Amino acid sequence: MSETVDLSATRSCPCLAARRQARALTRHFDAYLRPHGLRSTQFSVLAALAQLGPTVRSRLADGLGLERTTLTRSALTLERNGWIETLQTDDARERPLVLTTAGRRALDAALPAWKTALDRLEHMDGAPRTGATHSTRG
Repeated sequence: MSETVDLSATRSCPCLAARRQARALTRHFDAYLRPHGLRSTQFSVLAALAQLGPTVRSRLADGLGLERTTLTRSALTLERNGWIETLQTDDARERPLVLTTAGRRALDAALPAWKTALDRLEHMDGAPRTGATHSTRG
């Protein structure tokens, strides 16, 4: 007969806890961004492009810590909404994404909701407690 392996230590797995917390944070920000037609990942793409300017997908995905397929899904939605464009270049492998004027307006309109979500993060169950203020107001 085989012995039963004790799996009780898996209940406090830090990997599972981090993934649970990441999903909770995503849901929190998504709830605030939803009225603006954005998900948190899409907002991050718009914000990154606003700061970086035209950026190739691989660099953008790496900078945001996203899988390239996740970025591609977000980019398709953002392009469909007219918020980003893919620039044509001589090298098909280097087709940067760029924020459009409409995308900048969408980002600017959603920014107060993102700031509110950030400010309220400390009050969320299971949120990381950094002890630092998250307010972006001066």
